Amino acid sequence: MQDRNKTEEKKRPPLKLIEALRRIFGFTKPFRGRLITALVLSLLTASVWLVLPLGLRTMVDAVFEDANRGLLDRLTLLLLGLFIVQAAIGFAGYYLLEWTGERLVTDLRKKLYAHLHELDLRFFSSQRTGDLTSRLTNDVGTVRTAVTTSFVELIRQVMMLLGSMALMVVLDWQMSMIILLTVPPVTLLARYFGQLIRKLAREVQDRLADTTAIAEEAISSIRVVKSFSREEYERERYDDAVQELFKTAIRRLWVSNLFWTSVGTLFMMALIGLFWFGGVSVLNGRLTSGDLVAFVFYAFNIARNVGGLSQLYTTFNSAAGASERLFELFDTESDTSDKEGAQPIPRIEGAIEFDDVSFSYEADNTILYDISTIIRPGETVALVGPSGAGKTTLLNLIPRFYDPYSGVVRIDGQDISGVTMQSLRDQIAVVSQDVQLFNMTVQENITYGRLDASREDVEEAARAANAHTFILELMEGYDSVVGERGTKLSGGQKQRIAIARAILRDARILLLDEATSSLDSTSEALVQEALDRLMDQRTTIVIAHRLSTVQHADRILVIDKGRIVQEGRHEDLFAREGLYRELALHQFNESGVAV
Repeated sequence: MQDRNKTEEKKRPPLKLIEALRRIFGFTKPFRGRLITALVLSLLTASVWLVLPLGLRTMVDAVFEDANRGLLDRLTLLLLGLFIVQAAIGFAGYYLLEWTGERLVTDLRKKLYAHLHELDLRFFSSQRTGDLTSRLTNDVGTVRTAVTTSFVELIRQVMMLLGSMALMVVLDWQMSMIILLTVPPVTLLARYFGQLIRKLAREVQDRLADTTAIAEEAISSIRVVKSFSREEYERERYDDAVQELFKTAIRRLWVSNLFWTSVGTLFMMALIGLFWFGGVSVLNGRLTSGDLVAFVFYAFNIARNVGGLSQLYTTFNSAAGASERLFELFDTESDTSDKEGAQPIPRIEGAIEFDDVSFSYEADNTILYDISTIIRPGETVALVGPSGAGKTTLLNLIPRFYDPYSGVVRIDGQDISGVTMQSLRDQIAVVSQDVQLFNMTVQENITYGRLDASREDVEEAARAANAHTFILELMEGYDSVVGERGTKLSGGQKQRIAIARAILRDARILLLDEATSSLDSTSEALVQEALDRLMDQRTTIVIAHRLSTVQHADRILVIDKGRIVQEGRHEDLFAREGLYRELALHQFNESGVAV
């Protein structure tokens, strides 16, 4: 398991352009009908531009060669009608294409966001939120352009290019060779520059993700930034990242423009040669004036479409670079997922068993060693020990935030790896020191524990959590928005809302991770009283550094360096030599009162 994660963290080799585009266009499967319709409409509009030079040829000859006014009038009306029809068809095709593009972006973001929620905590512990956000927004937008607008434009320009070439050859093959000889060098230039552009496009997306991540980290931690007066430091850090993005974008721009300039120069030389040779042919009587006009139009068509195809080539390379970042996410699998045939766990009693459990985040760094213990239904068990001993890791195995690499965790005698994770987590409530509230109302944050709860249920849970009184004192009561991460509330208030959320969940297993460690004495008393109500008749596992909060636990497990080194009640453990007594003596005086 760990080896696979290490492999995934390495830079993946880039997909070949064709393979990347194949995967990109796989996203369009639900919209193929609309995309094909938009393509057909676009090709109809392109056909007008193929017919136009022939019409102009006839008009010029009618004026300069035959002096035929009637034919000139009829052709003028015909061309006018063609352009009106083309405008209507073009409008319908463009609207359909843009609708498809927006629908694609919406669905792709939904799929990617849903996939992110399927991944485990191990994945998120190694990712930056800003980078993931950038992939959801910037990278998806880049792919959208490639699979809709650019794709249709590619087919249209290929049709225009081939059609113009064919008609030029039919009119005069000798003059056609002047233009066609420029195609091989343009192809070589496109292949060389395309690889550079794709590499730089990937770098631009990475740099953009860096700037997003830095900004999001600083803004979400603005209280820390201001507490340490690090505004200037954060500005410089963001400025440096933006400057790197600018440098990379300029390198891509320089390469793209060099490519464009080279292609444009080749075709302008060919057009000048064509104009000279065609002019000589008209003077010699081999071509008519209308033939030369048609040739010049077709030559401009070819030059414009080869230039357009060159630009599309860079666009597809940019999309391929962005798509690689999306595929990395879509191809990432969760280490913890429902096994085939997993069944929902029925209503549990709350018995928990760790049977010879070992765990490591990385292959060479074991956190837990051979943990074995049984927790009875309704029992309150405290986990104590020095920082880094493995307490939180052990707690995280119960809701399957992680899976052990050896041993079994059972609930009510059933191996939890064989049940569906939703049915398991629906019966577990977690309250931690770092309370996570959403930028929603108090009501919505509490009902996050049970979405179908009524207002009466919410208020009852708030009363049990000692939160109802302070909630009513807020500007809009239960409809007050708490701010991002609950910034409008104090630590104690946030903690009590979190407890109300857990009470509303009515889970049989309760996991408390340092739930009162950062509170003042008054808030701690209110929170502890609420926790006592929450813990009643529930299987509870408590992590606490303040040993005063776990003295009344039914049992205390002392964990050190990933092993259970002592077990018993507070009085028994304090009475004998060992790690628990050492920890306690740092926090209590001789009478047992917290210092």
